Amino acid sequence: MESSSPSVPFPLLLAPVESTYRACTIPYRFPSDNPRKATPVEIQWIDLFLNSVPSFKQRAENDPTVADAPAKAEKFAQRYTSILEDLKKNPESHGGPPDCLLLCRIRELILRELGFNDIFKKVKDEENAKAMSLFEGVVQRNDEIEDSEKRAENLIRGILAGNIFDLGSAQLAEVFAKDGMSFLASCQNLLSRPWVIDDLDSFKTKWTKKSWEKAVIFVDNSGADIILGILPFARELLRRGTTVILAANDMPSINDVTYLELVEIINKLKDENGKLAGVDVSNLLVANSGNDLPVIDLSSVTPELAYMANDADLVVLEGMGRGIETNLYAQMKCDSIKIGMVKHPEVAQFLGGRLYDCVFKFSEA
Repeated sequence: MESSSPSVPFPLLLAPVESTYRACTIPYRFPSDNPRKATPVEIQWIDLFLNSVPSFKQRAENDPTVADAPAKAEKFAQRYTSILEDLKKNPESHGGPPDCLLLCRIRELILRELGFNDIFKKVKDEENAKAMSLFEGVVQRNDEIEDSEKRAENLIRGILAGNIFDLGSAQLAEVFAKDGMSFLASCQNLLSRPWVIDDLDSFKTKWTKKSWEKAVIFVDNSGADIILGILPFARELLRRGTTVILAANDMPSINDVTYLELVEIINKLKDENGKLAGVDVSNLLVANSGNDLPVIDLSSVTPELAYMANDADLVVLEGMGRGIETNLYAQMKCDSIKIGMVKHPEVAQFLGGRLYDCVFKFSEA
């Protein structure tokens, strides 16, 4: 079911990609580990994916587009659970040893084989509608901040607050089911700085001195994340003369926004003059990254994205999947930002931070 179109390495990765790039941040095993015995880290991560099975099964059961959804959802849960248990017994089975890419890919493949193409569609639509009604107010509050550094910090905090809307995290899926998420409250309740990785001060200094020609932003979730976090930041870049490419998934995965959904969101947010809250969007482009997972391997993107991004001087990887669990240590030929919230205890433990801590990693070329 994977995208069959051709793919190429993302052109801004430091070359040679084969030897300098590894997508997954957290090593589940080392060369000295017994290949036939699951490591403690592999078991910890397989358990994390096992714990998320009930919430995925519940979404699948209620998918109105699939005939016999409850029976097929049960089949999904059984198949995925049995593969995860196999990997614990023999990490070389099912295309292993496992990493976060493989564990996500197997889950998506089983869902799609059973006809579940977008089990989060309903919640994405609801959250997008909610966030769109708040968009004007959020950009207005940003525009009222006259100090350039303070405005930059406010926009970054908005991205981190928006990034909480993540239904791939079992704990957050539970919180969300209870009472939804308030964007403003999230902005105010971010963990105190310094965050576990915190380059915000050096970024703010650079922000006042430099404006980038072209930025590529790999986006994450629907709802508040894209609409109240990323789009206000993209709009500010546009206002400063930067061309902005938003790279979004080809196919649905969890509650991540797809490129077709993103085109629709932007069209709905435009005012009667075709602007984004007064800002010209002729230099705002949406690209299909070719990805179909909640994490991303940058050694494989669409030729279209590669062509569009070739001369960019800023790359932003947003969200825990794309910017922390994968690509945190990816080296770029240009300035880069990895930004997201830590929503799995296992990631917090690896980074030596707190759950719901923030990562803001800014690297200059």
